[in-house]
Amino acid sequence: MVRYLGIDWGEKRIGLALANSENRISTPFKTVVSPTSLLSLIKEEKINFLVIGEPKKMSGESADNKKFLRFIEILRENLKKEDIKIVFVDERLSSVEADSIMNKKINDNRDSLSAMIILQSYLDRKNDKN
Repeated sequence: MVRYLGIDWGEKRIGLALANSENRISTPFKTVVSPTSLLSLIKEEKINFLVIGEPKKMSGESADNKKFLRFIEILRENLKKEDIKIVFVDERLSSVEADSIMNKKINDNRDSLSAMIILQSYLDRKNDKN
């Protein structure tokens, strides 16, 4: 069984969502504040597939975000010996969609809801191809 972790990266918090290959339904999980906490959680939860929201400009171009690129570099360096696949999903408007679901802005919930939206969009596209 594949265990998916959706990631909504932010400079202050990293929102997380979980899903597995059996039910293919993403659920908000939690937020963490550092790559170290995230790496520990990946091992604890036996995650083998990361779906990471990629910051993009509204034009569709990748955002020039050195902190995000450093975050990805840290993940890759620490997970290179693990059998964990990493894919990127356009995260434009995921926070706006999370706000519309919540009808208010509570940052921790918003971040994990954004991660849920990112992960579910990947799972839905993957299901459409099958």
